[in-house]
This record gives sequence, structure tokens and C-alpha cells, in this order.
Amino acid sequence: MAVYVWQGKLKGKIEKGEMEAPSRSAVLARLRGMQIRPIPEKIKEKSSFLDFNIAFGGIPTRDLVVFTRQLSTMIDAGLPLVRSLEVIREQQPNAAFKVIIGKVKEDVEGGSSFADALEKHPKAFDSLFANLARAGEAAGVLDVVLQRLASYLEKMDGIKRRIKGAMIYPAVVISVAVIVLSVIMIFVVPTFAELFKDLGTTLPSLTLVIVNISTWLKSNIIYLLIAIVLMVIGVTSLYSKSLKARRLMDGFLLKLWLIGDLLLKTVIARFCRTLATLTSGGLPILDGLEITAKSSGNIVVEEAIMEVRKKVSEGQLLAEPLAARPKIFPPMVVQMISVGEQTGKLDDMLDKIADFYEDEVDVAVAALLSAMEPAMIFFLGCTVGIIVVAMYLPMFKLVATMAG
Repeated sequence: MAVYVWQGKLKGKIEKGEMEAPSRSAVLARLRGMQIRPIPEKIKEKSSFLDFNIAFGGIPTRDLVVFTRQLSTMIDAGLPLVRSLEVIREQQPNAAFKVIIGKVKEDVEGGSSFADALEKHPKAFDSLFANLARAGEAAGVLDVVLQRLASYLEKMDGIKRRIKGAMIYPAVVISVAVIVLSVIMIFVVPTFAELFKDLGTTLPSLTLVIVNISTWLKSNIIYLLIAIVLMVIGVTSLYSKSLKARRLMDGFLLKLWLIGDLLLKTVIARFCRTLATLTSGGLPILDGLEITAKSSGNIVVEEAIMEVRKKVSEGQLLAEPLAARPKIFPPMVVQMISVGEQTGKLDDMLDKIADFYEDEVDVAVAALLSAMEPAMIFFLGCTVGIIVVAMYLPMFKLVATMAG
């Protein structure tokens, strides 16, 4: 059972304390039984490590998909929402998510709408999830909307997994290369430097440069690591707090060779899939565009979508303001959206565009890997080769001197 902190009035005085109970409603009932008039907004579950886990770790998409599909199936089968949430909560293996589902169930049981209950937990249920749930409740098709939402989450998670999976190999190669080069420069080169010093030979320019770099690294490696960590923290902090910095960095990433192409295709796929899911779920196009903008993951794209939303609110069709931004929305996307608007099948057309660009993401990932692999091998080979040559040049010179 969970521990709740509570406040209430007893004979005009404020009382407070803690109570172990199976639910918030049980706390309310017990307090009334003790002749204490509870203050509902002051009755909360006591903070724990789970709250920290939820705040910083979030809920895995896989768990969210399973929850959404299970809830949709139970509602479709005729089970009440509260009972469905209780069954799912009991079977939920993720402790943090189990707590959240329990809180959502209590809020719904207490008279809150499902969407309002979800909005209290933005780390688990984003605005897209909550707004679709609200539209589904209002139209009486919550089960259908939840099925669409589960499919959307699966597709978006699939894109993330493919990109992350493709990046594992380059990350491993780069990490190994950095470790190998660090070991050579910090431990191997100094050994050769001592040998050359004992021999009293004059070092060639290339060898001298490598030895000097090695000496500097060995003396300053701790400071270098601290500087790198501080730089990463600084850039991350600047990105999160400064809108100008976000515009600069996000715009730069979209223009990078190969990486920019991959990011843009990912953004278009997400834009079309998200907007299709929202509008097919019953949300107005303006609300759909606002939520889609916030979930774009790129401030440059977000601002472009919000500008499009402004034009649509003024009476323009969606395709018209999109066409004015060809660097983000290619002509093919604009033309297909225009056809969808003219035929009244915008949702279907957006889904088709998303399907196409999700396939294009796979192609872009393959192109990025095919370009990165030889580049990394070439860089590592050249670097190690230069170091080896630099270490053996004095020996060749010494042998030549002795032979002469």
C-alpha cells in the first residue's frame, strides 16, 4: 500500500499527517470516519524514488503502447474505464508506471475526465496523448482513438529504434578509436621518447610534433577531460535555455551533409504521422498543428509549423503555407497534401506520406552508414600510420648513420 500525506480540519483547526492506504479515496473515507474534514487538494501520495524515476527516466514507449492497446481492447469489450485501469495497473511490471496508472484511476474514480487525469502526468502522457483521449471521450469512440494512438506510438518508436540501432556501430568504432589513440599517445609514445632521449639522436620534425603532443596529453589529460565534460554541460544548458542557441544549432543540423537529410526526412515523417493521427482522432486542424509543432523536436521546424498554423487560421488551405517553405516541406509533400484536401482525404494522404518518408529514413540511415564507415577507417588508419612512421623515423635515421 502507498503512503499518503494529508491535511484536514478538526474542530476548526488544521491537522496534518501521513496514512498508509490502498488509494486516495480510502484516505478520504478514513479521515471522514475520524471526524476530520479533509482538504482534497492537500492529499497526495508521499514522494519516493519512483517519483524521481518518473521525472528523469520517463516511461518506456513499449510500456505505453501495451497500456494503450490493453485499455482500448478492454473498453471495446465493454469494461468500465475505472475497472480497466485497475486491471492494467495490477498487471503492470513497471513500478513507476504502475504508480501513475493508479493515480489516473483514482482521479477518474473521483469524477475527473480521463484526459484531465492524464494531463497531470506529462512525463508519461504528452499533450498529444491527452488531447486525443479528450477527443475520443467527447465523441464516444475512446477505444478507436486509443488503437490509432497505439499504432502511432509504435511507428514513431520504430523510427527512433532504427536510427539508434544504426548509430551503435559508428559509436562503438569511434569509442574504440579514441581509446586506442589515447593509449598510444599516453603510454606508447612516451616509451619511445625516452628511448630516443637515451640514444641522443636528433628527432625529425614529425616525431618531435607527435612527442610534444603526447607529453602535453599526459600532463593535461585530467584537465582535458574536465574541459570536455564542462563544455558538454555548457552546450546542453545553452541549448535548453536559449531560444537563439536552439535556432542556431537546430538550423545547423538541418544543413549538415547526410545528417541534415536524415533529420529532415525524420521530421517530415513525424509531422505527417502526428497530424494524421490527431485529425483522424477528431481534433481540429489548428489544434493538431499546434501539438504537431511542439512534438517536432526541432525549433526551426516548430516555428515553421506555427507560421503555417497562423496562415491556416486566417483561412488558407494547409498546402498553401507549406508550399512557401520548400526547404522544410518538399514539393511532393505539398502536392500530396493539396490532393488530400481537395478530395477530403487528408488523413489518408498524410499517412501515405508518412509511410513513404519512414522508408526514406531507412535509406538515409544506410547512406549515412555507408559514408561514415570508410571515413572512420581512413581516419583511424591515417592517424595510427602517422604515429607509427613518426616513431620509426629516428630509428631509420640512426641505422643510416651507423651504416654510413
